[in-house]
Amino acid sequence: MLLFSAGLLGGVLNSVAGGGSFITFPALLAVGVTPLSANATNTFASCAGYLSGTYAFKEELAAHKKTLPLIILVSLLGGILGAWLLIHTPESKFREAIPWLLLFATLLFIAGEKINTSLTRLTARRRHAKRLGVVLLLLLLLSICIYGGFFNAGLGIITLSYLALAGYTNINAMNGLKLLISTAVSLIAIAIFIHDGMIAWTQGLAVMMGTLLGGYIAAHVSKNLSPQHLRIFVILISCGMTLYFFADTYWQ
Repeated sequence: MLLFSAGLLGGVLNSVAGGGSFITFPALLAVGVTPLSANATNTFASCAGYLSGTYAFKEELAAHKKTLPLIILVSLLGGILGAWLLIHTPESKFREAIPWLLLFATLLFIAGEKINTSLTRLTARRRHAKRLGVVLLLLLLLSICIYGGFFNAGLGIITLSYLALAGYTNINAMNGLKLLISTAVSLIAIAIFIHDGMIAWTQGLAVMMGTLLGGYIAAHVSKNLSPQHLRIFVILISCGMTLYFFADTYWQ
């Protein structure tokens, strides 16, 4: 019930404000799932939302069908490398990295909107960010996808910033591409995690069921929810979780 409730709240947050992993990842740790397995399981539990969201934006994605194969290929490659890094990271080292990863994701969540706005203004003046070059943008996307395969929290925020930098301006198309990239990264990472036996299936399914219901509820009541208030709630939760894991890791 704890995991289902965490998934429920995480699904609502992901649909309206983002940041659901700040709820679901610590919940998995709280019930005794090991850190590496909790990270892999959280990726598995989040993927259903990415898939359904990508399908919802199929028309917007169709307008960019020429670039989709390359984006998917880079996303898959990044997901493979990120998952491989996670599998080969010792449990003790990953446990020490958790507060830093949460801090990074928290700062991204707090500053993500301002970063996206600034990058959108930049690309409006320099269409498609030509000075950076296509190769540099692809390498940046690959780095983002490696992060996503290693640690899922904050992936959507970083991806939106990348898309703004790459010259995209239509928010619906950007959300569709964000979800497509997240789906590709997560699916290939999950396949690797399954092969390595890292997913806690019972716990992961409980979170996933909650996430799906939370997303469904949010779609019907979102008009009555304030994204700004939810953002503040997520920031408070993420800061609290980050401080807790710093204390638990370094101040025992």
